Amino acid sequence: MKTGFINVQTENIFPIIKKFLYSDHEIFLRELISNAVDATQKMKTLVSLGQADVELGDLTVEVKVGKDAKTLHIIDKGIGMSAEEVDKYINQIAFSSAEEFLEKYKGSDSANIIGHFGLGFYSSFMVASKVDIITKSYLKEAPAVKWSCDGSPSFSMEEVEKQERGTEIILHVADDAEEFLEDARILGLLKKYCKFLPVPIQFGTEKQYDKKEGEEKEVEIEVPRIINNTNPLWKQSPTSLTEQNYDDFYRELYPMSFEKPIFNIHLNVDYPFNLTGVLYFPKVKNQVEIQKNKVQLYSNQVFITDQLEGVIPEFMMLLHGVIDSPDIPLNVSRSYLQSDGNVKKISSHITKKVADKLEELFKNNREDFESKWDDLKVFIQYGCLTDEKFYERAQSFFLLKNTENQYFTFDEYAKKIEVLQKNKNDDLIYLYAADAHAQSLYINNAKERGYDVLLMDGFLDVHFINLLENKFEKSRFTRVDGDIIDKLIEKEDAMPSKLSEEEVGKLKAAYEEYIDKTSFTVQVENLSEQDLPVMITQNEFMRRFQDIEKMSGQKQMFGGFENYNLIVNANHPLAQTILSTEDADRKKEITEQLIDLALLSQNLLKGDKLTNFLKRSVTLINE
Repeated sequence: MKTGFINVQTENIFPIIKKFLYSDHEIFLRELISNAVDATQKMKTLVSLGQADVELGDLTVEVKVGKDAKTLHIIDKGIGMSAEEVDKYINQIAFSSAEEFLEKYKGSDSANIIGHFGLGFYSSFMVASKVDIITKSYLKEAPAVKWSCDGSPSFSMEEVEKQERGTEIILHVADDAEEFLEDARILGLLKKYCKFLPVPIQFGTEKQYDKKEGEEKEVEIEVPRIINNTNPLWKQSPTSLTEQNYDDFYRELYPMSFEKPIFNIHLNVDYPFNLTGVLYFPKVKNQVEIQKNKVQLYSNQVFITDQLEGVIPEFMMLLHGVIDSPDIPLNVSRSYLQSDGNVKKISSHITKKVADKLEELFKNNREDFESKWDDLKVFIQYGCLTDEKFYERAQSFFLLKNTENQYFTFDEYAKKIEVLQKNKNDDLIYLYAADAHAQSLYINNAKERGYDVLLMDGFLDVHFINLLENKFEKSRFTRVDGDIIDKLIEKEDAMPSKLSEEEVGKLKAAYEEYIDKTSFTVQVENLSEQDLPVMITQNEFMRRFQDIEKMSGQKQMFGGFENYNLIVNANHPLAQTILSTEDADRKKEITEQLIDLALLSQNLLKGDKLTNFLKRSVTLINE
């Protein structure tokens, strides 16, 4: 038996022993199985190159729990190790056999080698009080060896009997880590980290029903439970796949999702870095439906994380799917990912690919793109608001929708408004409605004057409008019920007033008597007889400010009916009725009714005022 001390450098062993290298102890299983897969892939590579005269046979990696013995076993039938290789790759922690193998067989079929055997192996001591390695090299002349270590720098190594090539790692699970002796815990970790590894991973057995030859009934049988899909969809050629394949894979990724995604992007990049993956666009219509952390990051089919804040642009986290790149190191924390140069390049490239795909869909089939727009809008808006480069690319396919359900690009809508409002105003007025039903009165009023109205009823629209104002020069965006009554009247066709200046003053005073002057400003305007007798508008800036406060959950600085305008139509017949009515009670009744109708149209009439309005309405009907 050989004994000795592991050759370590302080800067290599310290983070491992002190458990700084890994953010979670459960990562040990991912590391050990990655090593087992590496050993298997190496064996396949050597055989394919004619460098090894062996029968590959069954290459399944097996994971077993020995509950009574408090052991966890990871068994592979890969390349194995000789005593010299154990000494080199295990006893000298700074050395990586994967890197040496890749360098030696550069250009061969060895691209699936995952990690850093040696360094990853020592993660096992986070959960084990002792670790044994029993390994036999594929080289027939090399005897099998057993290596043992209790987590201290000392180890023992001796020759043992082992018939098959490969390696068995035996973890003697520590008392404070006995959760890893539970089948459910191990199965959960395997499905989390190893679901798409390229070598079959077996854990226990499962029941299946099969009909034996000559028998009529199916019988229950026990078969090995393989937990992974060794050829995930993102590793396959897009030309060989159908939309059904993509839908099936989506359900494999998200078995609890009941709604199909809108469409997908298949990533396949080999320069300036290696990247594959499939990204799905889910339907996102409101804030409640947004689910982040649905994009899974892999390295050579090994799951790394789905916590990608700071790794990919924030709006990209609304997507679902998989990103896989061997250029992303396994043994890292998320903070390291955020600062990694390759990760930043990958993030930028994915953003470009997504924008290119959206533009392609728009150009190839605009009608279909428009049919999907309501489900895509939030994602694209979010991208425009948070990523300047994406916004620059999105300007060619971002759509504005009006209340007639017509869609326009930015340039198309700008030309439409220029034609509609020619000679009407110095600045172009872009009207929008936040609620087509509640604001239908104002929408119809605007349309009668030849204006078009955009539908901006999404929860991000209040932020996006500010971006649009910077896009459209000499323009003003305002809600259709905003303080623009004077702007909606064509200068050359402005209505003359039917009231004298004195009468205007009396009419204004009549309304001010029954309105809260701290919340409302009464304005008398010369509108058409067909317009309403009273309307309520609000300053556009103040409305946006309040909307943003509500969205962010901040305490509102302005409450009640602050900063509303009560617009009184001087040319409506009821204006003369109020001025000519001598009965003070009757004048009050008519004025309050008109005010309440205006408040009701804006959903501002509530509580006791709403009750009084209903009683007054009944009284007026009975007269």
